[in-house]
Amino acid sequence: MEKLPFERPTIQKISAGIPSKHGISRKLEPLSHIDGLSIKSLIDDYGSPLFILSESSIRKTYKEAYRAFSSRYPNVQFAWSYKTNYLNAVCNVFHQEGAWAEVVSGFEYDKAAANGVSGESIIFNGPDKSKEDLRKAIQNSSLIHIDHFDELYEIIHLSREVEERPKVAIRINMDVGVYPKWDRFGFNFENGEAWDALNRIKASKNLDLIGLHTHIGTYMMTTEAYKIAASKLAQLAVSLEKKHGHVIQYIDMGGGFASKNTLRGAYYPGTDTTPSFDDFAEAITSALMSSEIKPDHLPMLILETGRALIDDAGYLAGTVLANKRLSDGRRATIIDTGVNLLFTAFWYEHDIRPIEPISDQMEDTTIYGPLCMNIDVIRGNVMFPLLKKGDHYVVRRVGAYNTTQWMQFINLRPQIVMLDMKGKAHLVRKGETLDTINSQEITPEHLQNFNL
Repeated sequence: MEKLPFERPTIQKISAGIPSKHGISRKLEPLSHIDGLSIKSLIDDYGSPLFILSESSIRKTYKEAYRAFSSRYPNVQFAWSYKTNYLNAVCNVFHQEGAWAEVVSGFEYDKAAANGVSGESIIFNGPDKSKEDLRKAIQNSSLIHIDHFDELYEIIHLSREVEERPKVAIRINMDVGVYPKWDRFGFNFENGEAWDALNRIKASKNLDLIGLHTHIGTYMMTTEAYKIAASKLAQLAVSLEKKHGHVIQYIDMGGGFASKNTLRGAYYPGTDTTPSFDDFAEAITSALMSSEIKPDHLPMLILETGRALIDDAGYLAGTVLANKRLSDGRRATIIDTGVNLLFTAFWYEHDIRPIEPISDQMEDTTIYGPLCMNIDVIRGNVMFPLLKKGDHYVVRRVGAYNTTQWMQFINLRPQIVMLDMKGKAHLVRKGETLDTINSQEITPEHLQNFNL
């Protein structure tokens, strides 16, 4: 019989989170495999830390979301939000499933075009579209969602220079009962600004007004807000038909659906509180179906959800670097992932687990990254097993925003692998090297030599 290692008894004050009526869970089950492949073997093959993406999870989640909406509404189109995760491998999985591209910059527009997305299937959002970006989008027959009057006037001016008629919609912000209001982007519904913009578009004669767009916020935990938003867009659509005899082709409800991550300070975990795709779909489609839009004029419904489609498919695995005691006696575990790689650690209480079976003994732990910054905290307080130097961990639900908002700071950014539908690993982004960094730098000749 194998002799078990000695574990000293401890008496400790529990401060890692607020207990629910069920108390605090004292056991953290390890997660050793993803899609049947050993996480330890992936770390051995590709290094630590390592981002891991599951293609099967992406496809399964997309199909679940599409079923929820298409079973309730006759004409549904998803558009993949490039800013959420613009790895080509990720984008192309969504495009293979039928999703268009939704982009918010000239860089993202060019990335979608390079991936093979046709201009007609690119939605161009955001407040920063240069004149050349707009010209390109017009010439490619892309869908341009106008954010402000200066952009509208620029498009009207361009429409007199190019042969193609710009295909436009306007982004609309509104009061949906959620604080803070997302009124930075688009034209306001309540003060009449949105209606003013629509009238100017119709008066221009050179623009094709084909849609209405809103994006009411991020990580939305209420479906009622979407019902209100869909109702207000439907009102505008009806008003357009009454005044101008104009029928829009689509209503774009944007994104913002919450994933199953747990927000910092939340009482219950996100897995228990996040609305389902069915919940969001019921709220949005019921508002459109019960509106005064004529049944034979029902517009296409476009969804730009990103986070809820990709978060579950992403993992970040790595290695424990050290353990130490803080001045108040609490345990601190240092891992090789910092907030420069896991940006969402500022928002979420990430689910972090060992990948090998570990002792049931748990202790209130602060988990730090390797950066020389006091803010490099992955979990502030968590009941965590006593991992040792060299043990491995994995963080769940990290597919959204981390690989678009990460920074090369102190440490180089790591490799990313995707597991295909058969569980085979593919390298989809190489890790950085010193050459990667130096290749972008130019040192003036007079600074190239020195003597110490």
